[in-house]
Amino acid sequence: MSKAFFASNTILPPWNSSEPPLIPCNSQFHFKPTTRRHLITSISILITPFLASDPFSPFPLPVSHARGLFQMPPFRLTNRYFLVRAGESEYESLGLINTNPVAKTSVDNGLSEKGKKQTVRAAFDLKEMRACDGNCWIWPSITQRAYQAAEIIAAVNGVNRSHIVPEYSFLDARGLGAYEGKSLDTISKVYESDSLSPNIKPPPTDDGTPNESVLDVFVRVTQVMSILETQYSEDTVIIVSPDSDNLTILQAGLTGLDLRRQVTLTAILLLSV
Repeated sequence: MSKAFFASNTILPPWNSSEPPLIPCNSQFHFKPTTRRHLITSISILITPFLASDPFSPFPLPVSHARGLFQMPPFRLTNRYFLVRAGESEYESLGLINTNPVAKTSVDNGLSEKGKKQTVRAAFDLKEMRACDGNCWIWPSITQRAYQAAEIIAAVNGVNRSHIVPEYSFLDARGLGAYEGKSLDTISKVYESDSLSPNIKPPPTDDGTPNESVLDVFVRVTQVMSILETQYSEDTVIIVSPDSDNLTILQAGLTGLDLRRQVTLTAILLLSV
């Protein structure tokens, strides 16, 4: 089995049989290792293996139970989910980290020209997968690039704008503290810490940028899923995130993987960069 590396070529901590496997053996899962730089600058889509209640399951879950208190990993989800990482932003096109929520709705946080093209391609991929043939909702972060991506996805897939529901805080890009404004290449230091413990935070800063650990983000994305599983039933929900961390941490939570190993996860990459 090949080893997974960070951008800094740091080998992941050894796996032992008492932990969940790094990559699930079930063929329904579509995860594969990737470099973090590739993840940061790509759109990725995941067709989650957790679909609406399966009538053929030997352990059917009553909807009343499924819609109660949401916990990770869930026994079953009541909706079908697609996870989309917004295309390259203007800041990312300059090779800079930008995670301060104060600037999340600014024009500079919008999609770059490359990011717009990435988003159009991803939107057509969703259309080819017939993602929005049924009742479809798009939940983007209010961050400029994520909301722009949602509008493109809606236009290509024939989704009414009234079905775009902006999320105002739980889907914010992960706050990287003192790394704000630094080169994207320095982010490998954050992921090296993530592999040691999901509780380690990036160094703090005094400019208002949060410094969030993996566990902090895990709490946020769990809140998102709790809202969605309570608000909708047997619908399709497209979650559009401004960064990769929200999605990889959500994937790890949904599949019950060790949060230290979220750094190796990505959804199917549907475009080249």
